Parts: sequence; structure tokens; C-alpha cells
Amino acid sequence: MDYAQSPERIRRIMNELRDQCPWDRKQTIHSLSPQTLEEIYELRDVIEKEDWQGIKEELGDLLLHILFYSKIGEEQNQFTFDDVIRGIADKLVNRHPHIYSNVVVADAGDVSSNWEKIKQGEGKKSILSGLPKTMPALTKALRLQEKTKKVGFEWENTEQVREKVREEMAELEQEVATGNAGAIEDEFGDVMFAMINYARFLNVDPDRALERTNQKFIRRFTRIEELAAGQGKTVHDMGLWEMDALWNQVKSEEKQII
Repeated sequence: MDYAQSPERIRRIMNELRDQCPWDRKQTIHSLSPQTLEEIYELRDVIEKEDWQGIKEELGDLLLHILFYSKIGEEQNQFTFDDVIRGIADKLVNRHPHIYSNVVVADAGDVSSNWEKIKQGEGKKSILSGLPKTMPALTKALRLQEKTKKVGFEWENTEQVREKVREEMAELEQEVATGNAGAIEDEFGDVMFAMINYARFLNVDPDRALERTNQKFIRRFTRIEELAAGQGKTVHDMGLWEMDALWNQVKSEEKQII
């Protein structure tokens, strides 16, 4: 079939798949939700690699999901894809009065601050409204801190944040000594929240930093398994001290490469 090379082509394909494909026909907003999240993580992976071809492909996958939700919304007489586009266009114009009206801003910080003020004017009861409940806790903590920073709820310097980390660590150790599981969990959360704040002041993305450590751990432990196999063993056959010795060997190998 000869399709026009335009956005209309993908819309027509979406309609055909929804009408003719058994798999596409049975999908709901709930069945699509976990798949959408997976697509977002796949997009993030290629962004981290700066894989532009991969980014293009993953954006296409994400666009497909937007079309899919819009198609289901149309079937339910809730909204259409055009409504989605119109809504975001109106929102962008409304939240950029320094471009589309007479508001004057000095820098990106002013833009961000105005954005939050406008959201409040749209009926948001709190500057913290709108954060998804299902957002990963580490990312949510970072966003909470970024949002409250915009209204001045922020430490003045890095040393104050570092001291807060020490304070929270001391409180955690006090609760560890008591053995109160609930209190330990609370204080551990406080330590993590303070560390995420510290990361912001160090201009470190805490999620990215943790993922780098995850990848480093995977790389090193996989190498331990290779070294163990070279000795005719598996990690199941080894004690902690044997594996720790191999771990130090792997670290030494990495330093030599650097």
C-alpha cells in the first residue's frame, strides 16, 4: 500500500493495527504502561552512550506508545492525538511568557522559577504537586530538592550539606545501636536523602553515579568469575577471602590499563 511520507502514515498504520492485529487490538492503557516504562529506560541507555542512531530509533518507539495511548483515548471518547498535541502546545506558550508575552527574565533560573509559579496558578496546591508516586525514590528525592531550591529552601554552601550528612550518619548509628528496625529504616532514608543533596552540591547526578558503580561492580565481579574459571573453580567453590583477593587483582589490572 502506498502511504504518504508524513505523520499521517504512522497514524494510519496505528489505526490499521488496532483494527486488524490481535495483539494490538487487545492492548489497554494498563497493559501498555510497563512497556512504556521499558522504552523510556531503553532511551536512557542510548542517551548515556550518545548513540544518536539508537536515540532516533528509541524516540520512534516512544512516539508509537504516545500514538497508541491516544488511539485508545479516542476509542474511549476521551481525547485524540490532536488533543494531545494541542494541549502541550498551549502549555508551552502559557509557561513561556518571556517568549510569548511581556515577562522579562535574566537567566534560566528565572525561567524555571516562573514555570513553577505558573503551575501554582493553574491550580497546583503545592510546588511538590505533580511528582508521580511511582517515580523511583532516588530520582524523586532529587526532584523534591530541585523544586524546593527554587523557593530558597536550600543550604548556602557545600560544607553545610556535608555537615548534614555527618549529622544524619550519627543519628543512624544511634538507632543501629538500639536495634529498632523502623527507626533504622527512617534514619537510613535520611542519610540517603542527605547524600543526594550532597551530590547536587558537587554537581553529580546521583542516579548516574550509582549506575556507574553498578556497572563497575558487574565488570569486576564478572572478571572474578573468569579468573576463578582459569583456576578450575567457580565462585560457588570459593570463600570470601579468595574472592576478595581476586577482586583486588582485578582492581590492580584496571589501574595498569589506566
